[in-house]
Amino acid sequence: SDDLTHSILCEWANRDRRVRVINQPHRGILSALNSGLQACKSPYIARMDADDHSLPERFEHQVANLDKHPDTAVVGCLVRGFPPQKVREGFQIYLSWLNSLVSDADIRRQIFVESPFAHPSVMMRKDWLDRVGGYREMGWPEDYDLWLRLYLVGARFLKVEKFLLEWRESPERLTRSDRRYSVENFLRAKAHYLTKGPLFNCDSVIVWGAGMTGRRLSKHLIREGASLVAFVDVDPKKIGRTLRMLPIIDPKNLPNYLQRYPKTKVLAAVGARGARQLIRQQLNSMGLQEGKDWWGVA
Repeated sequence: SDDLTHSILCEWANRDRRVRVINQPHRGILSALNSGLQACKSPYIARMDADDHSLPERFEHQVANLDKHPDTAVVGCLVRGFPPQKVREGFQIYLSWLNSLVSDADIRRQIFVESPFAHPSVMMRKDWLDRVGGYREMGWPEDYDLWLRLYLVGARFLKVEKFLLEWRESPERLTRSDRRYSVENFLRAKAHYLTKGPLFNCDSVIVWGAGMTGRRLSKHLIREGASLVAFVDVDPKKIGRTLRMLPIIDPKNLPNYLQRYPKTKVLAAVGARGARQLIRQQLNSMGLQEGKDWWGVA
C-alpha cells in the first residue's frame, strides 16, 4: 500500500487483539496470500480484497454452510459488481454466469468454462488448502489454479445463494492489468488440468469449434499431450477442411466419430454468446453427459 492503510490497520490491531497486521516487502499477491495462510490458525480461511465490499452477514452464512457440510472445501456466495456505472457489459455477463453456478454439480460441470468463484468471495477449509499446497505460481491466475487443483482431488464446492460481496470494477484490477489473467494463460491452465483430469489416459479428443477459441485451445492441448482426432464446426466454409492436419466435420458426422473412437471426450470450445447452450442441446441429444463425456471450455 502507498497510502495510510498500514497505520489504520495498526490502530485497529491496538483496539482489537483479534486483528494481526503482517507487514512485508512487496513481492506480489502470491507471496501475500501464502504469508497469510501460514499465519492463519483457524480451520476456515476467508478471502477478501481491500477495495471490495463484504456484507456484514457474509462470514456468518459461510461458516454455517461449512459447519453444515463438512465435506465441502470452498463456500462462495453471489456477487454484484460496483459501482454500477462502471460495470462493463462483459463483466456483467461473467457475473451472471458466475451467479448461476451454486451447487457442487453445477460448479464442477462448468469449471473449465471460466473461474467459477470470485476469489474475494470465498471461505475455505485450511486443511484442503494445505493438502494441495496452497497457492502456486504457474504463470496463470492463482485462484483458478487453486480451484482446478481442488477439483482434481475431489473437493466439493458450494455457494451461499445470497448476494454477500460487492466486487469492484476497476481498470486497475489484476484481471485487467496482469498478463497472467490473459485469455491465452487461462487456456493454458485449462489445457493443463484437462489433461491431468478429464482427459487423463483418454484415447481421443474432439474439439467442437474450429474458430479462434478452438484453435488456441487445441494448440495447448497438443502441447500437453492430448490425442486430438477431429474438430467439429457448423460453418460450411470450414467443414471438409483441416485444422492442425485434422478433419473439420459437420455436427451430423460426430456420432460416426464417437462410434469409431468409443472412449472419446468432447470439448466445446466456442466463444460466441449463446453457442454453448446450442451445443449442449445437440450433445445431450446424442446421449453425452456434460461433465463426464463432454466439457465446455470457453
